[in-house]
Amino acid sequence: MTNPHFSSGDLIADRRADYARMFAESGEFAEAAELMEQALEQVPSWAAGWFRLAEYAEKAGRKEAAAAALEKVVALDPSDIFGAGLKLAVLGVADTPAAPPTSYVERLFDDYADRFDTALVGKLDYTVPRTLARLVHRHAGEDAHFGLVADIGCGTGLFGVEFRANAGRLEGFDLSAGMLAKAEEKAVYDRLAQADLSLPAEQSGLFADGPEARADLVSAADVLMYLGGLAEVFPSAARLVKPGGLFAFSVEDGGEGDAPLLRPSLRYAHPENFIRRRLAESGFDLVTVEKSVIRQDAGQPVHGLLFLARRQG
Repeated sequence: MTNPHFSSGDLIADRRADYARMFAESGEFAEAAELMEQALEQVPSWAAGWFRLAEYAEKAGRKEAAAAALEKVVALDPSDIFGAGLKLAVLGVADTPAAPPTSYVERLFDDYADRFDTALVGKLDYTVPRTLARLVHRHAGEDAHFGLVADIGCGTGLFGVEFRANAGRLEGFDLSAGMLAKAEEKAVYDRLAQADLSLPAEQSGLFADGPEARADLVSAADVLMYLGGLAEVFPSAARLVKPGGLFAFSVEDGGEGDAPLLRPSLRYAHPENFIRRRLAESGFDLVTVEKSVIRQDAGQPVHGLLFLARRQG
Protein backbone atom coordinates (compact mmCIF):
# COMPACT_ATOMS: atom_id res chain seq x y z
CA MET A 1 0.00 0.00 0.00
CA THR A 2 0.99 3.63 -0.38
CA ASN A 3 3.11 5.14 2.38
CA PRO A 4 0.83 7.39 4.49
CA HIS A 5 3.23 10.30 3.88
CA PHE A 6 2.57 9.85 0.18
CA SER A 7 -1.19 9.29 0.25
CA SER A 8 -3.43 11.55 -1.83
CA GLY A 9 -6.49 10.86 0.29
CA ASP A 10 -8.21 9.45 -2.80
CA LEU A 11 -8.45 5.66 -2.98
CA ILE A 12 -8.41 5.44 -6.79
CA ALA A 13 -5.45 7.81 -7.12
CA ASP A 14 -3.52 5.95 -4.42
CA ARG A 15 -4.16 2.63 -6.13
CA ARG A 16 -2.85 3.95 -9.45
CA ALA A 17 0.17 5.37 -7.63
CA ASP A 18 0.84 1.93 -6.14
CA TYR A 19 0.69 0.36 -9.60
CA ALA A 20 3.01 3.11 -10.87
CA ARG A 21 5.49 2.32 -8.11
CA MET A 22 5.46 -1.36 -9.07
CA PHE A 23 6.19 -0.46 -12.70
CA ALA A 24 9.03 1.79 -11.54
CA GLU A 25 10.51 -0.94 -9.37
CA SER A 26 10.62 -3.09 -12.52
CA GLY A 27 12.42 -0.34 -14.43
CA GLU A 28 9.39 0.55 -16.56
CA PHE A 29 9.47 4.27 -15.91
CA ALA A 30 7.47 5.44 -18.93
CA GLU A 31 4.56 3.23 -17.84
CA ALA A 32 4.97 4.41 -14.24
CA ALA A 33 4.81 8.05 -15.36
CA GLU A 34 1.67 7.38 -17.40
CA LEU A 35 -0.09 5.86 -14.39
CA MET A 36 0.96 8.78 -12.18
CA GLU A 37 -0.48 11.19 -14.72
CA GLN A 38 -3.77 9.29 -14.51
CA ALA A 39 -3.66 9.47 -10.70
CA LEU A 40 -3.07 13.21 -10.83
CA GLU A 41 -6.11 13.70 -13.04
CA GLN A 42 -8.07 12.57 -9.96
CA VAL A 43 -6.20 14.82 -7.49
CA PRO A 44 -4.41 17.66 -9.33
CA SER A 45 -3.43 19.39 -6.07
CA TRP A 46 -1.42 16.39 -4.79
CA ALA A 47 2.13 17.77 -4.39
CA ALA A 48 3.69 14.43 -3.45
CA GLY A 49 2.14 12.85 -6.53
CA TRP A 50 3.66 15.48 -8.82
CA PHE A 51 7.02 14.88 -7.19
CA ARG A 52 6.76 11.16 -7.84
CA LEU A 53 5.73 11.87 -11.44
CA ALA A 54 8.86 14.02 -11.84
CA GLU A 55 11.01 11.15 -10.62
CA TYR A 56 9.51 8.69 -13.10
CA ALA A 57 9.56 11.16 -15.99
CA GLU A 58 13.22 11.97 -15.40
CA LYS A 59 14.17 8.29 -15.35
CA ALA A 60 12.15 7.78 -18.53
CA GLY A 61 14.28 10.44 -20.22
CA ARG A 62 11.54 13.09 -20.27
CA LYS A 63 13.46 16.01 -18.73
CA GLU A 64 10.94 18.70 -19.72
CA ALA A 65 8.04 16.73 -18.23
CA ALA A 66 10.06 16.17 -15.05
CA ALA A 67 10.82 19.89 -14.75
CA ALA A 68 7.17 20.82 -15.31
CA ALA A 69 6.08 18.40 -12.59
CA LEU A 70 8.67 19.80 -10.18
CA GLU A 71 7.50 23.35 -10.84
CA LYS A 72 3.99 22.17 -9.99
CA VAL A 73 5.31 20.77 -6.69
CA VAL A 74 6.86 24.12 -5.76
CA ALA A 75 3.64 25.95 -6.66
CA LEU A 76 1.55 23.61 -4.50
CA ASP A 77 4.01 23.46 -1.60
CA PRO A 78 6.02 26.70 -1.26
CA SER A 79 7.77 25.31 1.84
CA ASP A 80 9.25 22.71 -0.56
CA ILE A 81 9.24 19.80 1.82
CA PHE A 82 10.23 17.49 -1.07
CA GLY A 83 13.24 19.54 -2.21
CA ALA A 84 11.77 20.12 -5.66
CA GLY A 85 13.73 23.36 -6.04
CA LEU A 86 16.96 21.43 -5.52
CA LYS A 87 15.93 18.93 -8.18
CA LEU A 88 15.16 21.73 -10.63
CA ALA A 89 18.67 23.07 -10.07
CA VAL A 90 20.19 19.62 -10.64
CA LEU A 91 18.22 19.36 -13.90
CA GLY A 92 19.75 22.68 -14.95
CA VAL A 93 16.49 24.59 -15.29
CA ALA A 94 16.80 26.73 -12.13
CA ASP A 95 19.53 28.48 -10.17
CA THR A 96 21.16 26.54 -7.34
CA PRO A 97 19.65 27.63 -4.00
CA ALA A 98 22.08 29.05 -1.47
CA ALA A 99 20.76 26.46 0.98
CA PRO A 100 18.18 23.67 0.95
CA PRO A 101 14.71 24.32 2.40
CA THR A 102 14.63 23.71 6.15
CA SER A 103 11.38 21.75 5.82
CA TYR A 104 13.03 19.40 3.31
CA VAL A 105 16.04 18.69 5.54
CA GLU A 106 13.87 18.18 8.62
CA ARG A 107 11.54 15.75 6.85
CA LEU A 108 14.47 13.90 5.25
CA PHE A 109 16.07 13.12 8.58
CA ASP A 110 12.86 12.52 10.49
CA ASP A 111 12.02 9.86 7.90
CA TYR A 112 15.56 8.47 8.00
CA ALA A 113 16.08 8.39 11.77
CA ASP A 114 14.97 4.81 12.47
CA ARG A 115 17.30 3.28 9.87
CA PHE A 116 20.12 5.84 9.84
CA ASP A 117 22.70 3.90 11.84
CA THR A 118 22.03 0.60 10.11
CA ALA A 119 21.97 2.08 6.62
CA LEU A 120 25.04 4.31 6.88
CA VAL A 121 27.34 2.41 9.22
CA GLY A 122 26.28 -1.10 8.34
CA LYS A 123 25.80 -0.79 4.58
CA LEU A 124 27.53 2.37 3.32
CA ASP A 125 30.80 2.25 5.31
CA TYR A 126 30.05 5.60 6.93
CA THR A 127 33.21 6.68 8.77
CA VAL A 128 32.98 10.40 9.58
CA PRO A 129 32.25 10.33 13.35
CA ARG A 130 35.17 7.99 14.03
CA THR A 131 37.66 9.63 11.66
CA LEU A 132 36.73 13.12 12.86
CA ALA A 133 37.23 12.05 16.49
CA ARG A 134 40.62 10.57 15.54
CA LEU A 135 41.59 13.83 13.85
CA VAL A 136 40.92 15.74 17.08
CA HIS A 137 42.84 13.16 19.12
CA ARG A 138 45.87 13.32 16.83
CA HIS A 139 46.23 17.06 17.35
CA ALA A 140 44.98 17.48 20.91
CA GLY A 141 46.23 14.15 22.32
CA GLU A 142 44.49 10.83 22.92
CA ASP A 143 43.81 11.75 26.55
CA ALA A 144 42.87 15.38 25.94
CA HIS A 145 39.84 16.44 27.97
CA PHE A 146 37.33 19.02 26.76
CA GLY A 147 35.16 20.61 29.42
CA LEU A 148 32.22 21.15 27.06
CA VAL A 149 31.74 19.69 23.59
CA ALA A 150 28.91 21.01 21.40
CA ASP A 151 27.96 18.53 18.67
CA ILE A 152 25.97 20.55 16.12
CA GLY A 153 23.94 18.50 13.65
CA CYS A 154 24.45 15.56 16.01
CA GLY A 155 22.05 13.23 14.18
CA THR A 156 21.64 9.95 16.02
CA GLY A 157 24.66 10.69 18.20
CA LEU A 158 27.43 8.72 16.49
CA PHE A 159 30.08 11.37 17.16
CA GLY A 160 28.90 11.61 20.75
CA VAL A 161 29.54 7.90 21.24
CA GLU A 162 33.06 8.29 19.87
CA PHE A 163 33.90 11.33 22.00
CA ARG A 164 31.99 10.83 25.26
CA ALA A 165 35.06 9.77 27.25
CA ASN A 166 36.88 12.99 26.35
CA ALA A 167 34.04 15.39 27.21
CA GLY A 168 33.15 16.67 30.65
CA ARG A 169 29.81 17.83 29.29
CA LEU A 170 28.38 16.86 25.90
CA GLU A 171 25.62 18.85 24.20
CA GLY A 172 23.91 17.76 20.99
CA PHE A 173 21.83 19.85 18.59
CA ASP A 174 19.87 18.81 15.52
CA LEU A 175 17.02 20.06 13.37
CA SER A 176 15.30 16.66 13.31
CA ALA A 177 13.24 15.60 16.33
CA GLY A 178 13.47 12.02 15.07
CA MET A 179 17.26 12.12 15.08
CA LEU A 180 17.33 13.66 18.56
CA ALA A 181 15.11 10.86 19.86
CA LYS A 182 17.58 8.29 18.53
CA ALA A 183 20.50 10.20 20.03
CA GLU A 184 18.73 10.22 23.40
CA GLU A 185 18.50 6.42 23.30
CA LYS A 186 22.31 6.23 23.27
CA ALA A 187 22.40 8.01 26.65
CA VAL A 188 25.72 9.77 26.00
CA TYR A 189 24.60 13.42 25.86
CA ASP A 190 24.11 15.65 28.88
CA ARG A 191 21.76 17.83 26.89
CA LEU A 192 19.94 17.50 23.56
CA ALA A 193 18.03 20.30 21.87
CA GLN A 194 16.52 21.21 18.53
CA ALA A 195 18.41 23.82 16.50
CA ASP A 196 18.29 25.14 12.95
CA LEU A 197 21.85 25.82 11.80
CA SER A 198 20.65 27.63 8.69
CA LEU A 199 19.39 30.53 10.84
CA PRO A 200 21.42 33.38 12.37
CA ALA A 201 23.00 32.44 15.69
CA GLU A 202 20.50 34.29 17.87
CA GLN A 203 17.60 32.48 16.14
CA SER A 204 19.20 29.07 15.71
CA GLY A 205 18.44 27.61 19.13
CA LEU A 206 22.10 27.07 20.03
CA PHE A 207 21.96 29.74 22.73
CA ALA A 208 18.44 29.21 24.07
CA ASP A 209 19.68 27.69 27.34
CA GLY A 210 23.40 28.41 27.30
CA PRO A 211 25.79 31.34 26.92
CA GLU A 212 28.04 32.15 24.01
CA ALA A 213 31.71 31.09 24.02
CA ARG A 214 30.99 28.08 26.23
CA ALA A 215 32.39 25.19 24.17
CA ASP A 216 35.96 23.92 24.14
CA LEU A 217 35.18 21.93 21.02
CA VAL A 218 32.43 22.30 18.41
CA SER A 219 31.91 19.31 16.12
CA ALA A 220 29.86 19.08 12.92
CA ALA A 221 30.13 15.56 11.53
CA ASP A 222 28.59 15.15 8.08
CA VAL A 223 26.10 18.01 8.39
CA LEU A 224 27.47 20.93 6.34
CA MET A 225 26.55 19.25 3.03
CA TYR A 226 22.92 19.97 3.98
CA LEU A 227 23.57 23.67 4.63
CA GLY A 228 24.68 24.95 1.22
CA GLY A 229 26.61 28.21 1.31
CA LEU A 230 27.23 28.06 5.09
CA ALA A 231 26.42 31.74 5.56
CA GLU A 232 25.22 31.22 9.14
CA VAL A 233 26.81 28.08 10.53
CA PHE A 234 30.43 29.32 10.67
CA PRO A 235 29.52 32.55 12.51
CA SER A 236 27.37 30.46 14.87
CA ALA A 237 30.25 28.09 15.56
CA ALA A 238 32.53 31.07 16.18
CA ARG A 239 30.11 32.41 18.79
CA LEU A 240 29.68 29.00 20.40
CA VAL A 241 33.35 28.08 20.88
CA LYS A 242 35.72 29.72 23.34
CA PRO A 243 38.70 31.72 22.08
CA GLY A 244 41.39 29.13 21.49
CA GLY A 245 38.80 26.35 21.24
CA LEU A 246 38.53 23.89 18.36
CA PHE A 247 36.04 23.43 15.52
CA ALA A 248 36.10 19.97 13.87
CA PHE A 249 33.89 19.26 10.87
CA SER A 250 33.55 17.43 7.57
CA VAL A 251 32.36 18.31 4.08
CA GLU A 252 32.02 16.47 0.81
CA ASP A 253 35.00 17.40 -1.35
CA GLY A 254 33.97 20.00 -3.94
CA GLY A 255 37.24 19.93 -5.85
CA GLU A 256 39.21 22.93 -7.04
CA GLY A 257 36.43 25.51 -7.42
CA ASP A 258 35.51 28.49 -5.27
CA ALA A 259 31.81 27.83 -4.56
CA PRO A 260 29.67 24.95 -3.28
CA LEU A 261 28.34 22.46 -5.81
CA LEU A 262 24.89 20.87 -5.66
CA ARG A 263 25.21 17.21 -6.58
CA PRO A 264 22.51 14.85 -7.93
CA SER A 265 22.32 13.40 -4.40
CA LEU A 266 20.88 16.84 -3.42
CA ARG A 267 23.85 17.31 -1.10
CA TYR A 268 26.31 20.18 -1.42
CA ALA A 269 30.03 19.59 -1.96
CA HIS A 270 32.42 22.28 -0.74
CA PRO A 271 35.82 23.10 -2.25
CA GLU A 272 38.71 23.41 0.18
CA ASN A 273 39.36 27.01 -0.93
CA PHE A 274 35.77 27.96 -0.11
CA ILE A 275 36.01 26.45 3.39
CA ARG A 276 39.34 28.14 4.08
CA ARG A 277 37.73 31.47 3.17
CA ARG A 278 34.71 30.86 5.40
CA LEU A 279 36.98 29.95 8.33
CA ALA A 280 39.07 33.09 7.96
CA GLU A 281 35.97 35.29 7.68
CA SER A 282 34.62 33.84 10.94
CA GLY A 283 37.80 34.19 12.98
CA PHE A 284 39.25 30.68 12.76
CA ASP A 285 42.80 29.57 12.01
CA LEU A 286 43.09 26.30 10.12
CA VAL A 287 44.96 23.64 12.07
CA THR A 288 44.79 20.83 9.53
CA VAL A 289 42.72 19.37 6.69
CA GLU A 290 42.66 15.73 5.63
CA LYS A 291 41.09 13.92 2.69
CA SER A 292 39.04 10.81 3.36
CA VAL A 293 36.44 8.52 1.81
CA ILE A 294 33.46 9.27 4.01
CA ARG A 295 30.87 6.80 2.70
CA GLN A 296 29.73 4.79 -0.30
CA ASP A 297 26.92 6.02 -2.54
CA ALA A 298 25.46 3.75 -5.25
CA GLY A 299 28.59 1.63 -4.96
CA GLN A 300 30.95 4.58 -5.48
CA PRO A 301 33.19 6.24 -2.87
CA VAL A 302 32.20 9.70 -1.68
CA HIS A 303 35.33 11.77 -1.08
CA GLY A 304 35.34 14.20 1.80
CA LEU A 305 37.49 16.72 3.62
CA LEU A 306 37.95 16.73 7.39
CA PHE A 307 38.90 20.06 8.94
CA LEU A 308 40.20 21.07 12.34
CA ALA A 309 40.32 24.81 13.09
CA ARG A 310 41.08 26.92 16.15
CA ARG A 311 39.16 30.02 17.24
CA GLN A 312 41.37 33.07 17.23
CA GLY A 313 42.08 34.86 20.50
